[in-house]
Amino acid sequence: MDRAMPMTASSRMLTELNNRKPNYSLAQPFYNDPAFYELDMQHIFGRNWLFAGLTCEIPTPGKYLTVSFGNESVVVLRDSQREIRAFHNTCRHRGSRLCLKEKGSGAKLVCPYHQWTYNLDGSLAFAGHMGGDFDKSHFSLKPVHVEVVAGYIFISLADNPPTFDDYRRDVEPYLAPHDIDNCKVAFEQTLIEKANWKLVIENNRECYHCKGSHPELLNTLSEYDNTDDPRLDPKYRELLLKKAADWDAMGIANAATPHNLRYRAVRLPFIRGAHSMTMDGTLASRKLLGQLTDPDMGSCRMLSLPNSWNHLLSDHVIAFRVLPLGPQETAVTTKWLVHKDAVEGVDYDVERLSKVWAATNEQDRKLAEDNQLGINSKAYEPGPYSADIEFGVRNFVDWYCGEMSQELSRNLSYAVAAE
Repeated sequence: MDRAMPMTASSRMLTELNNRKPNYSLAQPFYNDPAFYELDMQHIFGRNWLFAGLTCEIPTPGKYLTVSFGNESVVVLRDSQREIRAFHNTCRHRGSRLCLKEKGSGAKLVCPYHQWTYNLDGSLAFAGHMGGDFDKSHFSLKPVHVEVVAGYIFISLADNPPTFDDYRRDVEPYLAPHDIDNCKVAFEQTLIEKANWKLVIENNRECYHCKGSHPELLNTLSEYDNTDDPRLDPKYRELLLKKAADWDAMGIANAATPHNLRYRAVRLPFIRGAHSMTMDGTLASRKLLGQLTDPDMGSCRMLSLPNSWNHLLSDHVIAFRVLPLGPQETAVTTKWLVHKDAVEGVDYDVERLSKVWAATNEQDRKLAEDNQLGINSKAYEPGPYSADIEFGVRNFVDWYCGEMSQELSRNLSYAVAAE
């Protein structure tokens, strides 16, 4: 008697995707199954452009930062020609992790295990006791694709990554006025959240929960910002139109980027006459960014799936990076940027600068972790998204499902053809 072959993780996921009810949350395995997590790492984080860091973090040759997620780690550095490069953070000798710190600097990269030494272009400079016939040119660090747009650094582990041109064209005008190259990181925070990375992103993509969870954030941020939303305060609708006209006259990009599911940028004003994301809405830093002279620049909100959202203001920037560590564990890093010449204690105070989003991040961590605990229950089943206010979540989940369906179908087709 023939027995049916067990389904692979890929075929199980593809079946779940094909059977998914539109505009409903995902089935339980998407949030807690180790095999589904590995597929996410292969097809989402192993293929797409990931936000890695900011050029101002590595301003001079030899400065580097590392980006670690799943089983992977990448070192991003500025070389001797001041170009941004990225390499797999793996020594070509016996595979040791090369750079062990999150940030550092040096004229060369030296493996801590056997001291193999690499130039900033990735070439092997020194390998002791390897014999006269050893050819160093065969053992350079393995490169990783890297792109830079207006001070934001993106990496892709794919052999042939998706095009970056559309993103650069659409988003660069929104980022450029804030001159990230001439900023510095005033404060940085990393939270390890006991939740699947998709729950972290989903939570960010809606403000359904804001009124009940984020009093600090709603001091300056409108709960509703779609001009077609009937719940929108008429006074805020008037402000949206006025500020759009003002920014148009200044040549400042503000209307939402052309619709697509992977990224979005838009500039929106604050409420209550606020100029910045502080508890009282006044500026967090006296020194405005770039060549900006008007403090009333609202918030440029920039989303880049699968792992970043951002707020760029007149006086500071808040950049968020999401990196999966396991099926139910995610690192969420927030960086607060100010002008590089701003002086702590004179132009800005770190606690005041970070208070709103430090509180919001902690609130969101608890929400995501409680969400994960509920999903792990046998009682969980997918529920409907609100058409009114959870459109951002629906867009994210639709993007994710489209990406995974396309990649899994292609791979299964290759497998069948090979047989």
